[in-house]
Amino acid sequence: MEFFCYHRDRPGSVPLRHELLEAHWSYMDRYEKELIARGPTFADDDETPTGSVHVVDLPGPAAARAFAFDEPGYQAGVYRDVMLRRWRNVLGRTMWDFPGGRAGGNRYLVLGLGTGGTADLDVPPDRDELIAYGPLLSDDGTAWLGTAALVRAPGPDTARAVLSQDRYADIEVHNWEFGGRR
Repeated sequence: MEFFCYHRDRPGSVPLRHELLEAHWSYMDRYEKELIARGPTFADDDETPTGSVHVVDLPGPAAARAFAFDEPGYQAGVYRDVMLRRWRNVLGRTMWDFPGGRAGGNRYLVLGLGTGGTADLDVPPDRDELIAYGPLLSDDGTAWLGTAALVRAPGPDTARAVLSQDRYADIEVHNWEFGGRR
């Protein structure tokens, strides 16, 4: 089962986050084969971390909760909250298979939070700029709760346009980069 996990940083936790970076990477190394995508989000200055995204294929909800809540940064108080949802890998690939590679262009996390009826279940026409894409689902995988996308785009407005604007209660756009050891 695939899961989308977004740890959102607690204000003022950047020093603690940096202190725990090696522990975080070592923890994620244990999930190397299960990871579909990963990477930090940043404030508009492209330097201040604001969160950490992980899309991972795990045996079930209990394993996903353990993955999210045993993470060293979460255990130490780096994060203010965690969004953990079932997810479906509509593209059928990992971020490492993205034709655009790790570098070049702006990258974004786009989160569309649903209001009821499903939206954007099919891959958008400009698939070449999508790094990861899929619906956010309820724990049992039956109810659509929104859509998550990692996308390369010239700017945040172009990234936001990946989703149908009028079908969501809210659409968040966050600066994002490929994660992992540097």
